[in-house]
Amino acid sequence: MLPTPPDSPKLSGSPLDHRIGSTIGGYIQLVDVLGIGAYGTVYEARNVVTGAQYAVKALNKSGLDQRQRKFQQREIELHYLASQHDSVVSMHKVIDGPECTFVVLEYCPEGDLFSKITEEGHYVGEDAKVRQVFLQILRAVQSCHAQNIYHRDLKPENILVKDNGFTVKLADFGLATTDAVTADFGCGSIFYMSPECQDTNPHPLACYKSAPNDVWSLGVILVNLTCGRNPWKRAAVEDATFKAFRRDSNFLQTILPVTDDCNAILKRIFDVNPDTRITLPELIAVFERQPRLTQGSKEPLSPMYSPLHTPSTSQDSGYFEGPDSPFDALPAPQYPVARTTYAPSPPVFLPTPPHSRQCTPPPQQHTTQQSQISAFQRPVVAFPPFTTSWNRCGNYFSNFAAPQCPPYWSMAY
Repeated sequence: MLPTPPDSPKLSGSPLDHRIGSTIGGYIQLVDVLGIGAYGTVYEARNVVTGAQYAVKALNKSGLDQRQRKFQQREIELHYLASQHDSVVSMHKVIDGPECTFVVLEYCPEGDLFSKITEEGHYVGEDAKVRQVFLQILRAVQSCHAQNIYHRDLKPENILVKDNGFTVKLADFGLATTDAVTADFGCGSIFYMSPECQDTNPHPLACYKSAPNDVWSLGVILVNLTCGRNPWKRAAVEDATFKAFRRDSNFLQTILPVTDDCNAILKRIFDVNPDTRITLPELIAVFERQPRLTQGSKEPLSPMYSPLHTPSTSQDSGYFEGPDSPFDALPAPQYPVARTTYAPSPPVFLPTPPHSRQCTPPPQQHTTQQSQISAFQRPVVAFPPFTTSWNRCGNYFSNFAAPQCPPYWSMAY
């Protein structure tokens, strides 16, 4: 295992890049800037022969030491392996030049799932659409796990959308690992971390399983899709809402408009014991039976069934309310989709445990044209007081061994 990489280099340069209009790989022309960040620039590009559109990440080499470059290569390798699945953003080509590495990706002009939920109001109350989209996400993650790739940063910001929100694509493998068991505590985005990932004082040999950790994150995404909210701010006993859920496993149904079916699914996903938590194959099987998810769904009632059963742990409802409740509805759009500049904002992360190999968040600053999301676009939504904070968390880097350059790399442009 490599040690935690140092902080990323500072952002420099202008979004009005000198590369605009240039051609890479002989046929891919960079036509506009989609975003810039600590490690490079994201361009809109087109195939000069066919007219096909791409998103191209230009990953800077300048300012990177050898370790950082190895981390960069590893992210590219894991994304390439994962992109064999239809619901993962396709990686078309990698072009390695003297100053930067160009990663040619599938272009998703509609942006990310976060924007689709919070800005455009998709999915909430649309059970059929939620099931279709969530199954795509589940199968993409299952394909990754089958290749021993664990994402570790599943959240709406890292899922791109197409076809008016009916098609989704998993993206951003900056935190992905091939370790089925890991000691990287506090790794990911805090709203989506499992309880076992948040151990702030682990013993020297402490570790947790990567697959159940991804399943937990998927449960939070399911709440985002069905209710437009987060279930809690943090899955820890310090969080009053999560504490109420621990007292009564049916607590979420008292404050969210979810059906009995959906509540049963959420109880299995949010099992604090990763060994008994629902598995991905089980979760996929449940959603293939088309459960009704929300009480206010626009689709007609279907006969109830019991896909899962978990008895309540307490008769105490543990209802939590008041100004600190994280169950306020998500706000109206706070920023336009096109040409917006966002000020730097540090991501929320947990204190580094004494024996942990925690991922280190690099400083971020972003300028985006379209809402094409990538590792370089993390705008921060300014929410009113006492509202669930859906901040776009910064990109972190995992600890992993350095790969060899895979065969799909082109070594010059």
